[in-house]
Parts: sequence; structure tokens; C-alpha cells
Amino acid sequence: MHPELIVTNLKKRYTGVSGTINALMPVQSQKLAIGFVGQNMPGVEQARKEHPDTVRHLGLGQAIALSLKHRISKDNPRKIIWHVRRDHEMMIAIFLRDVLRAPISIVFTSAAKHRHSFFPRWLIRQMDAVIATTPAAASFLGNTTSVVYHGASLTRFKPPENQHTVWQESGLPGKYGIGVFGRIRPSKGTDIFVDAMIQVLPHHPDFTAIITGDCLPQHQSFKNGLIQKIKANHLESRIVFLGNLPPEEIPLWYQRVLIMVACPRYEPFGITPLEAMASECAVVASATGAFEDIVQEDQTGYVVPTDDANALAHRVGALMQDPEFAVQMGKAGHARVTQHFSIEHEAAGIQAVYDQLWNKDLQLADG
Repeated sequence: MHPELIVTNLKKRYTGVSGTINALMPVQSQKLAIGFVGQNMPGVEQARKEHPDTVRHLGLGQAIALSLKHRISKDNPRKIIWHVRRDHEMMIAIFLRDVLRAPISIVFTSAAKHRHSFFPRWLIRQMDAVIATTPAAASFLGNTTSVVYHGASLTRFKPPENQHTVWQESGLPGKYGIGVFGRIRPSKGTDIFVDAMIQVLPHHPDFTAIITGDCLPQHQSFKNGLIQKIKANHLESRIVFLGNLPPEEIPLWYQRVLIMVACPRYEPFGITPLEAMASECAVVASATGAFEDIVQEDQTGYVVPTDDANALAHRVGALMQDPEFAVQMGKAGHARVTQHFSIEHEAAGIQAVYDQLWNKDLQLADG
């Protein structure tokens, strides 16, 4: 079947954008014929297996060729939508639409909470529709079509059977886990997490901290400094680096930790608290990204000032003192994601933007 939607992910490394597309594909493929351009991912593979007639993994050249062959008619007035999420993807789609004259519409998703530089602003102005992931992100754009929050997959991220005993599956010391998920680098606040753990872990012997995520070569000296600091405080058995986990293992570690920390210095949106809440973790997050919209203070977790290890230590220490309260926070977090931040909610919001563009195509054909 000819694709009606082209989704691009032209970056080899698995990123937050990759995670969003990976979660959306199984949901969007239930309604749409999709051509996916990029590295294969579990969600894409799932969508292809469940809908082999309507979901295709395409090379960039194939996607361009299919778009050029697409013909608009009275019976089929809809253009193909290209949904792009990066500057170079916008450039390719603009060239395809405006120079090669392919019958496509371009949708761009922006999460950035800052003013874009001149060239990205120009690219964004050329879009047929723009989705912002938060009202704050929308405030930096002049042509936002809709605000659609990211969502978490409630089929991929699930609560454990017993939050009090699941940590035993990890093989690590203690009764409970506390973890941070994401790349190891200064902007993600890995050092803030380590400093807070150095403060609180000696007072809470039942807890072990884990740090997941890739460390790029340019940040290896940063990681080495953290390792030395942990050793100097004799906590190397209780602050454990798990490395870059395969995507299929990440949900298991969310289930295992009782408390999840997200303490970046800056984050455009930040999906990890939603994934953690879907897994029934209590969340302590810094005041950046969409965390203040996601986390309900004193109900599903806490929000602390950015770059403040002392404030982080205070909040996580309070939860460590009362694991049962942390369990109740996790249950409230799961309910909040289910009601407001599921991947189905995100897919529905995006679909509404697609439908708006296709309704315009229909109106033009009727006119």
C-alpha cells in the first residue's frame, strides 16, 4: 500500500526523538499507512509485524521516489505527509516539496524551549504544520498549529508485580533501587545525581543507586571523574554504572527502581519521568523540561531546583525514609500517565494535525 505518512529519523544514535518515534509507531500504524526512514527499532519492527501491508521500512531514496510518484486526484486528494523532527530532515522535505514539486505536506515537531537561531526559524516557517510539545516550546514559535505533549507507552512500561521485592531481580545490594536514566554528560546532571547519592546513601543502607545510559567519548573524562569521586567515598558497590542498555532491558530497570531521578540542567521535554511513572516509580525531577507539568508535587513526586544536589538529596532522602509512601506515589504516577500522558494521547493529538492538513486538501479538491 502506498504510504500516506513518511516518518523520518535520520540519526543513527538512539535519542529522545528515536524513543518518541519508537513508542508512536505501533499506535499510529493502527490507523495509517506509514513509511519509516531510519535505523530499525523495536517499535518499528512491532508495527511492521502487526501491519505488514501498511508499514514499510524505506530508504531515504525510496521515500523520495514514492513521494514523487504520488498523484493527486479527485478520488485521492490527500498529499503525503512527511513528519520531520530535525533541521536536516526539514531541509530534505522542503527541497522535495518546493524544488522537486512532490505533493507532500510537512509537519515538524519542536520541543526546544529557547529561541531558535535564524536558519532553523526560517525552516520552521516553511512548515505546513508545527507541533510544540509544551506551551513553553510553543511560546518560542510563531506558527504553532497545536501543542501535543509526549506520552509513554503503557504496554512497554508497566508496573512490577511487587515493588517491595522486585529489586532482588537486579542482583545488586540492598532492598530498593534508585536510578537515573539517560546519557552520562554534564547537561544531564549525572554529577548532581552522584553528589546527592554520596550524601544520602550512607544513611539508607537498604538502597543502591544505578546510572544507565551511554557515555560518548567526549564525556568519558567526566564519567571517570565521577567514578573516582564514588571510590573516594567508598560507594562503588552502591552507585553502579549499568552502561548503555539495550532498549528491551530499559523497562525492566524502571520496574526495579523504587525512585527515579531526572536532574538535567536543561531538557527540552524529557520523557524519562513519564516512563518511570508508567512503571510506578516515584519521581524526583529538576525544574526544567516539561517536568513541572508532568510531576504533581507531593502526589507523584517532587520537583527541585536545577543544579542543586542538596535539594535533590533532601527530597530523595525523605522518600528513602518512607518506602511505602514512595510506592503510593508510584501508583498515583501510573494513574496520571494513564489519564493524561499515554502514547495514545500523543498519537491522537498528532493525528488531529494530520487530519487538519488532509481536510484542507479535500477542501481544495472540492473547490
